Amino acid sequence: MRALLVGPILGACLLLQGSAASAHHAFSSEFDASKPIILKGKVVKTEWVNPHSWVHIEVVTDGKTETWAIECGAPNALLRRGWTKASLPIGSEIVVDGYRAKNGSPTANAKDITTTEGKKMFVGSSGIGAPYEKQESK
Repeated sequence: MRALLVGPILGACLLLQGSAASAHHAFSSEFDASKPIILKGKVVKTEWVNPHSWVHIEVVTDGKTETWAIECGAPNALLRRGWTKASLPIGSEIVVDGYRAKNGSPTANAKDITTTEGKKMFVGSSGIGAPYEKQESK
């Protein structure tokens, strides 16, 4: 009887573990460390969701407006660094220092965000293996 229960329980545990592991990606799977980018734009939306938080900004380049999705660290990590949901109000201008997405979309992984008041806040690493993560661990 016990042996009959072990198989289904073990299978359920493996399924749950697999879904949790796939939710968190390595930096290099989506972002290119050889393509740093600095973006200046207006905050249009913020998302404090796990496993990564997001800041969406409107960037004007050559008269054209494009909305960029900026991936940041987990909400809990941002809270520990002094961030709150009110840190980047909608409409505020920010500068994002980060890395472009490999797929060419207007998506970036942020390292730092600087407000117009000059407050610089570390928001990475949102993924394992980010360049700045490697530098800090030395």
